[in-house]
Amino acid sequence: MATRNLVIGMMFLLQTVFGILGNFSLVYHFLFLYFTGRRFRPADLIVSHMTLANLLVIFSKGVSETMTAFGLKLFLNDIGCKLLFYVHRVGRDVSIGTTCLLSVFQVIVISPRDSRWAELKVKCPQYIGTCSILCWILNMMLNILVPFHITEKRIKANITKKMDYGYCYTVFYCKITESLSLLLVLFHDGFCLVLMVWASCSMVFKLHSHKQKVQHIHRNNLSPRSSPETRATQSILVLVCTFVSLWTVSSIFHICLTVFNNPSLRLKNISTLITACFPTVNPYITMSHDSRVSGFCFV
Repeated sequence: MATRNLVIGMMFLLQTVFGILGNFSLVYHFLFLYFTGRRFRPADLIVSHMTLANLLVIFSKGVSETMTAFGLKLFLNDIGCKLLFYVHRVGRDVSIGTTCLLSVFQVIVISPRDSRWAELKVKCPQYIGTCSILCWILNMMLNILVPFHITEKRIKANITKKMDYGYCYTVFYCKITESLSLLLVLFHDGFCLVLMVWASCSMVFKLHSHKQKVQHIHRNNLSPRSSPETRATQSILVLVCTFVSLWTVSSIFHICLTVFNNPSLRLKNISTLITACFPTVNPYITMSHDSRVSGFCFV
């Protein structure tokens, strides 16, 4: 095995292991809360859907990329390739969508009771489950054409462009479909990105206003502790900043892969690693800002 392939395989393996451990720690956290009868926060339902989406991304791409890097190829037939890429794309988009939903929900939660969000603040927790399910359904429908651009390596066809992933091909039969596919991805991600940036700016403004109002209380308190709402808001702000940074870098690589006629395997591997970074670090950011988790999940 070439040294370069070994290094890439180890990177994919470490990323996959850390991602699985982190997300299963969150799963254990929610199971622990359920079986011990502790109170669930409304945002926990969104985080649980996000965790499931993260696991789909890691299992669908992380495991297959690791196997390919270590020399195991042609382990999927045509149906397996189509299903693998479809599950990955749906999981990726749901992970982004639930992060967006979580940030918007938190803006409503921390709004003052006399604000224009007051009525929605009361009703919002009732619709979290419905919105999460709709996120899954919408992304499953938006990605329904993904399998048509995926094929196993053994199939020969007259195609305009193909991208070799080692175990499957991404194929485009004309330049128009390739451009439309890229525009659809950028539109979906850009829409969620705009909502997350707006929500983050709103949360920063609301936290600053709240801090000024209670500043005299903090002066008299020698060891002030932040409220659960504040810690949750800080966690979401870190998540959004992490997502925006990784999404920007990932989009640059994604555009390069689309523009170049024969993108190199190294460029493809870097793009795949960056795409899987957010589902990997997501649970650790969430757990680090949740006081309920630090007592047992990190152990």
